[in-house]
Amino acid sequence: MRYSSLQQIQASNVEGLKLAWTFRTGKPGSEAVPIVVDGVMYVTAPDGVYALVPETGELLWKYDATPVALRGLAHWSGAGGLHSRVFAGNGAFLLALDVTTGKPAPGFGNEGRVDLKNGVLGDLKDGRYALESPPAVFGDVVITGCSNGEGSPSAGAYGDIRGWDAKTGKLLWTFHTVPRPGEPGSETWPPGAWKNRSGTNVWGFFTMDVKRGIVYAPLGAPTSDFYGADRVGDGLYGNSLVALDARTGKMKWHQQLVHHDIWDYDLSAPPALFDIHRGGRVIPAVAQITKMGLLFVFDRVTGEPVYGMEERPVPQTAVPGEVTAKTQPFPVKPPPLAKNTFRMEEMYDRSAEHARFCKELFETNQMKIGVPYTPLPLDDNALFFPSTLGGGNWGGVSVDPSLGLLFVNVMNVAQWGHMEKRGSEYVRESAYGPYARFWNRETRIPCQNPPFGELIAVDLSSGDIAWRSVLGRIEALEAIGVRDTGSLNLGGSIATAGGVVFIGATNDSRFRAFESKTGKLLWETKLEASGHSNPITYMGRDGRQYVALMAAGGGDFLNGGFSNSLVAFALPDVPRKPLPPFVAKAVEAAAAARRGLPKVGAFAPVALPSGGAKALVEKTCGTGCHSLEVVTSQRMNAAEWNAVVQAMVARGAPASDAEVKVIADYLAKTLPR
Repeated sequence: MRYSSLQQIQASNVEGLKLAWTFRTGKPGSEAVPIVVDGVMYVTAPDGVYALVPETGELLWKYDATPVALRGLAHWSGAGGLHSRVFAGNGAFLLALDVTTGKPAPGFGNEGRVDLKNGVLGDLKDGRYALESPPAVFGDVVITGCSNGEGSPSAGAYGDIRGWDAKTGKLLWTFHTVPRPGEPGSETWPPGAWKNRSGTNVWGFFTMDVKRGIVYAPLGAPTSDFYGADRVGDGLYGNSLVALDARTGKMKWHQQLVHHDIWDYDLSAPPALFDIHRGGRVIPAVAQITKMGLLFVFDRVTGEPVYGMEERPVPQTAVPGEVTAKTQPFPVKPPPLAKNTFRMEEMYDRSAEHARFCKELFETNQMKIGVPYTPLPLDDNALFFPSTLGGGNWGGVSVDPSLGLLFVNVMNVAQWGHMEKRGSEYVRESAYGPYARFWNRETRIPCQNPPFGELIAVDLSSGDIAWRSVLGRIEALEAIGVRDTGSLNLGGSIATAGGVVFIGATNDSRFRAFESKTGKLLWETKLEASGHSNPITYMGRDGRQYVALMAAGGGDFLNGGFSNSLVAFALPDVPRKPLPPFVAKAVEAAAAARRGLPKVGAFAPVALPSGGAKALVEKTCGTGCHSLEVVTSQRMNAAEWNAVVQAMVARGAPASDAEVKVIADYLAKTLPR
């Protein structure tokens, strides 16, 4: 539910929250959700796995590895005399670390790692494959999905869901997300189309019903995302919510939420599990928010829709060879949570310059307004909501069971484009490239009137919307008097018994608290970079409730800069108990073990000295892609700085080749490793 029973922080005092500590990882850009288990916080960053003191942010150990899963890790409590372990993706490997040592777990796979590519390459010699989100853990079973590619070509590693022995790393079971001949669902594929079919994967989060032993898997689209002439049919289990027996991998039920996806509407958010009290009975429910901005709610035991679901006719494609589904599923309740229609009178008109830009973008590209599930045409460009970003996205929802409310954040931005013939296939294209959103690419300001981002509460007893609140701000618009716009967002919320919903997510580098009952904004604070992740809350051993968030930016889709900061907030006036003596000893031991190595998280932003290339650095590095503070919090050698500056220029930072060299030399001298 992403709900905490803690209530030291309440709606009445949340405005008093202050920064308690900041921890800096070695590399910026993490979107990890930290976890706190048995008095230790664990978190991932692009350069490794960290164990921290959750009350102070002090380092207990770090396991250096690259790459490490972008969105976090999972914990196993140990068994049979084995210590507890944390599991995280390490590229194409599943990494197991002994939490007592911070080193690879003995006896697990090969030196603490299992090669996840084994068994999923089919006829290919190799293929893209990575574990970027946490696995799920049930008993002694570790359950993995993958990221295996979404675009052309359609051939790639299979997106199978698999269960592994948490003790040994032995494969226990496999669920074929693209059914093999003779398996249920194979009839939804043309003959042979299953072979080396990529996509159809859980790249986001599983959710575990521990009581029933059911794992809920939100699946992505089959490859390729925008053209499916080689996979005519509904294509199970693409875009399906699938309930599996966590012990065996056997399917209990499924619901496909997009038939024959050609819009990149993969499911990614963790399904939420909660009970609905309705008509004198209790319904064990599961909710799935989608990129389409539709919230589907099912009985999590039977898979039956709670508020009703119906197939509605949708437009059909004119692309040769392509066959779109005649209907798509829609929930009867709640209504669409994100914008999914558009009229010309809703074109942005709040400020002259951006209104002019949007009008020209629309007219120059000869856009024709479509409805949900509009197939891209061969002539002109179709424009319709939501975009490939959502709607809802991977942050998911939170639930307050005491209020019977479900909270979800959405963004409102459209997509546009057309199909072009390339060789024997058709590809999605536009003047913006294959992924075209209806916004200004430089500012990421959408081209319809606000709100651009919202936080919404759904009444679970009825399926109706309880309240909607604007989520986020755009400082450039506020500077000219345009307020209450909301902003684009990626990440999710948590709810607490204190009557507060916490959320980062927005691309305005802020962390906020809303009143659960009303949606009133109670508190917000500025961050170094946006928190495109989910916050957590926990009670420290010092008697203080903390709220922590990885505020490291990432989410290249939305701009907003990068940082390397993990932050925790608490009420400053709560009396603090001393931590156990062994905590200080553990911190000292960790410092001693890393003596001679670069100090982790040591670098806070510094002011650049006057003169030299300072002005050039400020012009180039203070772009919308990065921020100057992110740059000045790093320490690198000359080769590393050169690579960073080259990458920034490739992403749009303004600098000539000669200026790149000057900047890199200046930073290497000013901010050396």
